[in-house]
Amino acid sequence: MSRPVHVAVGDRVELRKPHPCGGTMWVVVRVGADIGLVCERCGRRVLLDRVKFNRRVRRVVSPRPTPDRSGKR
Repeated sequence: MSRPVHVAVGDRVELRKPHPCGGTMWVVVRVGADIGLVCERCGRRVLLDRVKFNRRVRRVVSPRPTPDRSGKR
């Protein structure tokens, strides 16, 4: 069984197999029952169910920065 990967909208992820255009970097645009991804190289949008996404993801390259909740600007 694959390990669950926690991602949020805006995260960049690297998948194991390259897209037909040659790109392996994707941006998460939807999180729910399915994970929506956009290829950074060609702009193609795909939906993967969570099980397939967890199997195919190699690493989260740059997680979305967390907002500063300290109240200072």
